[in-house]
Amino acid sequence: MEKSVPSNPSPTSQKAEVTKPQNKRPVSDPEAVMIQAWWRGTLVRRTLLHAALRVWIIQSWWRVKLTRLQENRRRAALENFTRKEWAAVRLQSWVRMWRIRRRYCRLLSAARIIQAYWRCHSCTSRGFIKGYYRVTANQLHLELEILLGSGPCIVTECIPLPIKQ
Repeated sequence: MEKSVPSNPSPTSQKAEVTKPQNKRPVSDPEAVMIQAWWRGTLVRRTLLHAALRVWIIQSWWRVKLTRLQENRRRAALENFTRKEWAAVRLQSWVRMWRIRRRYCRLLSAARIIQAYWRCHSCTSRGFIKGYYRVTANQLHLELEILLGSGPCIVTECIPLPIKQ
């Protein structure tokens, strides 16, 4: 259902628009001008106050964001430094351990050489007996080395063990 719009507006409606009285009073009253100026000033000050508060809120938020960003960067730099520092300490520890171990192995080798020479010297002067044995299921393998001043004497024996049946 379509509404029909009149193509020609009525002449009375045109006259009503034209003959509307103007409600504007001339601005000649100084008290009214003062009140209007005060009201406009109040509106401007209120607008400026709201704008300043918004700026202050945005600046506060931005400062907090910058502080957090700087704190995160500082924390990341500190963690990176700590990681590198621990890596350096660990590497130094490994190098110190390797050097001490190498020195210990050299000293151990020197002590073994001295002990071997000392034992050899003891053997020639007093005599020395070394022996090894191995037990199997039914035999005892025995090897003895007897060192006296003249030279070594090696005795090897396989002794059967008595087995009860």
